[in-house]
Amino acid sequence: MFNYDHHANERILNTIVEANEPDKPVQLMAHLLAAQLVWVTRCLDLPPANVELWPPLGDKRFDFPAIIESNHHAWMTYLNALRETDFDKVISYKTLKGDRFNNRLSDIITHVINHGTHHRAQIGQLLKFAGVENLPVTDYIFYMR
Repeated sequence: MFNYDHHANERILNTIVEANEPDKPVQLMAHLLAAQLVWVTRCLDLPPANVELWPPLGDKRFDFPAIIESNHHAWMTYLNALRETDFDKVISYKTLKGDRFNNRLSDIITHVINHGTHHRAQIGQLLKFAGVENLPVTDYIFYMR
């Protein structure tokens, strides 16, 4: 699923760039990628990631291709080191507001993938509103084909 997520992120990013980087799609892409980093650092029990979860609208200082690659590498390295039984382990973490929660790793992984799909759909809709006629196909089944 993370290979699919990587592929879909690259495809939607290419369309954002071709559309001259409209503000809201850029903000959503930055949020999606920041959240991926936040979650992998939680899973690795590292100090909180030093990222802005919701960067200001109009902020375009991001090297999205590098962030996409870095996040994908971090997740794949982490996941490839796990044993099957690790997916049921409970991850304890604090939200960015400081609230404590515990969730199974498998549920966190499912959330990260669904979160990306959700925001890529929002980005696609906003790109359509901005005049983009041909959105990339990012459905999972097309990736598998």
